[in-house]
Amino acid sequence: MTPLAPTLEAYFSQRLIGQRQASAHTVAAYRDTFKLLLAFASQRTGRAPSRLELEDLDATLVGAFLDHLEAERANTARTRNARLAAVHSMFRFAALRHPEHAALIARVLAIPPKRADRAVVQFLSEAETDALLASPDRSRWVGRRDYALVLLALDTGLRVSELVGLRCQDVHLGTGAHVRCFGKGRKERATPVRPETVAVLRAWLKERRGRPEDPLFPTNRLGPLSRDAVEHLLAKYSATAAKSCPSLHDKKLAPHALRHTCAVELRRAGVDQATVALWLGHESVRTTDIYNHADLSIKEKALARTKPRKVAKGRYKPSDSLLAFLEGL
Repeated sequence: MTPLAPTLEAYFSQRLIGQRQASAHTVAAYRDTFKLLLAFASQRTGRAPSRLELEDLDATLVGAFLDHLEAERANTARTRNARLAAVHSMFRFAALRHPEHAALIARVLAIPPKRADRAVVQFLSEAETDALLASPDRSRWVGRRDYALVLLALDTGLRVSELVGLRCQDVHLGTGAHVRCFGKGRKERATPVRPETVAVLRAWLKERRGRPEDPLFPTNRLGPLSRDAVEHLLAKYSATAAKSCPSLHDKKLAPHALRHTCAVELRRAGVDQATVALWLGHESVRTTDIYNHADLSIKEKALARTKPRKVAKGRYKPSDSLLAFLEGL
């Protein structure tokens, strides 16, 4: 076995899990990156992954791997950048253990992320939200569970991992009603809920009859729902809602769309970006900028507050030949 194997093992066990206390999702994503990279390097070099050297993972091979992700696996630039971030993280760790490979490591760390187009986020209109909430069959236990889950997601903007991770004890329905969760980056936050949602959750908890540590939204076997289960139920209810709200036919409804819908509603109501960032558990206020671009009505309100300038009509004419040249570029 070459030094690469114990370096990788130490990176995951000591640095990623032990020191950084990375979430299970981060560990899984980084693990998958190196499974793909080692398989690619093994195919290129003809050596088994356990026989690969650190020198085999040079900048040329890593660059070819990134191209392979886009060209052959049809990954987006964002996925490519996420894989590159995992490689960079491991190589920064390797730099401390293998200073003899400093030049090779520096060249890999110099590989830049790729610029990616940012699509406008998808969110639901008021009519689409009403149609979605009307879809669960509330005469059945599963329908009442799903109605409470979707309503809470729209009200709080919780991530799907935060929703399925909620326990009965995380719901507080007294004065200052809120739900408490551990979000991305291991940050704990409390998010308030509206009176209508409080009434639904109170009825659900009474029916749920769970212990404080039990999942708030369980499966039929009383275990926690998975992310895939939430995606499946949303797809089912979206198809049902599309019968009465045709605009849903053009939208692939993912759980994150409910989070976006909550954020857009907050911005429409005039809530400032800093508060929305705290509400959603964003690391930076700048992340909330996407919701300003998503909803045209926010820009229309801003435009309505402005006054037209009384400027005479005309065409700009440069007063200098050099300026004319630059203007013509």
